[in-house]
Amino acid sequence: MAKVFIVGAAGKVGTRLTRLLAAEGKTVLALHRKPEQADTLAAMGATPVQGDLTALSDDALAALMADSDAVVFAAGAGGAGIEVTNAIDGRGLERSVAAAKAAGIARFVLVSVFPDALRSGDRNEGFENYARVKKLADAHLVASDLDWVIVRPGTLNDDAGTGHVRADAAIPYGDVTRDDVAATLAGILDRPGISRDIIELTGGDTPIGEALDRLAAR
Repeated sequence: MAKVFIVGAAGKVGTRLTRLLAAEGKTVLALHRKPEQADTLAAMGATPVQGDLTALSDDALAALMADSDAVVFAAGAGGAGIEVTNAIDGRGLERSVAAAKAAGIARFVLVSVFPDALRSGDRNEGFENYARVKKLADAHLVASDLDWVIVRPGTLNDDAGTGHVRADAAIPYGDVTRDDVAATLAGILDRPGISRDIIELTGGDTPIGEALDRLAAR
């Protein structure tokens, strides 16, 4: 995948993925909302693309994605409230899927959430809405005719990446670094054999490349 469009490129996972892909020599189109984020993304080697996911039409977003080989959806409301979650994690994902179809981009990688994430915490209305929206977003992508992959990380942290993970269709719940999530996403983009898979992801003992090669060979 030589040209990748990242939705949510200015986020915590998105910036890490942007930096990795640019270092690999890939062309990265980095969608961001705030003008001041452009310089940071450009310094990483990306092409900043300013746009508000909640305001763009499907066609306008498709035009921004044009000629990309893959789309990575790494955007999220980040606990900003029910309406923002619905707009970004829900309608934003649906808009991105529609735009990818319109732009003729088949490969679509979604950063979702581990089903058990935060279930032991405060299960308030906002959290329950978040869990519902993320599941519906996954289902929406699965129902599309795109070449999709859904990655469901465990609880994210900002520790330094280890380069080792546990990844499979169903695994015990755990934590994972954002560095290792980004490295896993980059590896998936280089492995077309990983297709129409849902991958749960935590920290582990297996090198990322080895874990992904095993999934690609299934």
